[in-house]
Amino acid sequence: MSADVHPNQFALLKQRRFAPFFWTQFSGAANDNLFKFAFTVMVTYQLQISWLPPAMAGLVIGALFILPFLLFSATSGQLADKYDKRTLIIFVKRLEIIIMALAAWGFFSANIPVLLGCTFLMGLHSTLFGPVKFAYLPHHLSERELTGGNGMVEMGTFVAILLGNVAGGLIIAVPEIGAHHVGFACVGAAVLGRVVSHYIPASPATDPSLTINWNPFTETVRNLKLAHQNVVVFRSLLGISWMWFFGAVFLSQFPSFAKEVLHGNEQVASLLLVVFSVGIGAGSLLCEVMSRRHVEIGLVPLGAIGMSVFAIDLYFASRGLAAPQGTFTLAQFVAVPGHWRVMADLALLSLFAGLYSVPMYALIQLRAQPTHRARIIAANNILNALFMIASSVIAGVLLKMGMTIPQIFLLVGLANAVVAFYIFMLVPEYLLRFVAWVASRLVYRFKVQGDEHIPVQGAAIIVCNHVSFVDAVLLMAASPRPIHFVMDHRIFRLPVLGALFKLAKAIPVAPQKEDPAVYDAAFERAAQVLRDGDLLAIFPEGGITKDGQLQPFKAGLLKILERARADGVNPPVIPMALTNLWGSYFSRVEQVKGEQVAMVRPFRRGVFSRVGLNVGSAVAPEKVEMERLRTQVSGLLAAR
Repeated sequence: MSADVHPNQFALLKQRRFAPFFWTQFSGAANDNLFKFAFTVMVTYQLQISWLPPAMAGLVIGALFILPFLLFSATSGQLADKYDKRTLIIFVKRLEIIIMALAAWGFFSANIPVLLGCTFLMGLHSTLFGPVKFAYLPHHLSERELTGGNGMVEMGTFVAILLGNVAGGLIIAVPEIGAHHVGFACVGAAVLGRVVSHYIPASPATDPSLTINWNPFTETVRNLKLAHQNVVVFRSLLGISWMWFFGAVFLSQFPSFAKEVLHGNEQVASLLLVVFSVGIGAGSLLCEVMSRRHVEIGLVPLGAIGMSVFAIDLYFASRGLAAPQGTFTLAQFVAVPGHWRVMADLALLSLFAGLYSVPMYALIQLRAQPTHRARIIAANNILNALFMIASSVIAGVLLKMGMTIPQIFLLVGLANAVVAFYIFMLVPEYLLRFVAWVASRLVYRFKVQGDEHIPVQGAAIIVCNHVSFVDAVLLMAASPRPIHFVMDHRIFRLPVLGALFKLAKAIPVAPQKEDPAVYDAAFERAAQVLRDGDLLAIFPEGGITKDGQLQPFKAGLLKILERARADGVNPPVIPMALTNLWGSYFSRVEQVKGEQVAMVRPFRRGVFSRVGLNVGSAVAPEKVEMERLRTQVSGLLAAR
């Protein structure tokens, strides 16, 4: 895994470890969608197929494409863990050429059964590529590059979807010869992808001794059990699968939505896909900037909120639109002011879907065990397939029941709010990171220096000065990993922050003389955190400063280190210093009835008050001395 420094995610396109892979997956995604959308438009607008009505065409084609993910993902995940990923990618690209040659003949002869068969085979091609695609990235990118790399792949995928759909829609619309040209374009794109794949660097197998289980049903069950071993990862898989359920409803209905609701022609259907794809790409690229180049799952709740808000507004925007005498051309469609609200809703709901999905993918790649990472991705693909097929079935049933397409969009938007809330309650880490993200971006202007010293894996103890009631929230925002805090038991009595820290499973501690049981329980829970290989944070001053100065450090840290060594754990100690928080709303700077209190006069320092966190180099546990550690934190406080 490389940790090369680069200015932003676009610089990865100049590096061989990323660029050939990016363009290979780009060409494959473009080809998938050129083929599928041209086929869908041909059935919807050009042919009269009694057993495949236009309203159902997108659903049937989408379901056929997704079916192989359900049937063969378990096998493809094993192959990606057992064999070199470059070798598998080249094999998949060769298979794509064969499938597209058959599809070209299907377009030439307008043979719908052959094209439906090719839809299934292209789904198989994507099923084989999926686990390789997402297992490749964490092998070649560092933690600080993972969000940007995933954002680039997600952006590239949806730009490829955009280009493929636009090309498919435009080419198939050419009178008489459109279908022939679609066939030639599909074969050409497949050949191009095979050529580019030759330059992908070797990616050695992560589990070469794995014995392949060719039974897709038993292996599917095994993969799902494997994913379920890590609760956060498994529930993140469910969250991603829901996003694909949500997106599949919109993507499958665009041709019919354009024709029946917006009264537009094929070019209008293509425009909707352009807007949707640009939105996804923009949201995906924003992730690296908004996450400060870490895996920031706090963006996921923000994305879920936006998805619901704009899906619901799309229903209201598409009600009561005037119908023309005939059909809107592209120019006529964009000339109607009411249509701009529809396009804005599509762009924004897809942008927020990008913010929702990229951090989830990066989290799974980061937290999944490397030896079976591809099989975890395969489990994700299985769940995605189940959710997308369910999406097609449910949308089809709702249409048969007489529900309109805008009403389906409204229902999905409302369901997204319910599902998102349920997931965030099951996995509080998402909600906590969202609160931390909001605090560090919207309440404060939070700048972190030295965050590369925070270890991305393994046990470690964070030691920081204690200035305010939101110190823990800001530390959460700075860390790419969850942190378990040891905190004064009195802070849990605060109405909102206390509930937040309970949700974060913070460890309450009381002085030994005051409550020996709570004191002993705190050290036991702290020891368990370190045994589990997680991050533990303590505020060694023992309480929030009352004068803004660094207080003497208490010796609780030494007891934690002694306990850790007895358990065979030697966690490094990471000194940190929060700067410029004294005097802010959450610090004890106001005198009320002779007592210093916080949370008085919210805007005493204005909005977006500048605060910071300086992170120092790790200290080996055997070299920790409390006075020396305090001096290090004091030095970080003075640093600029």
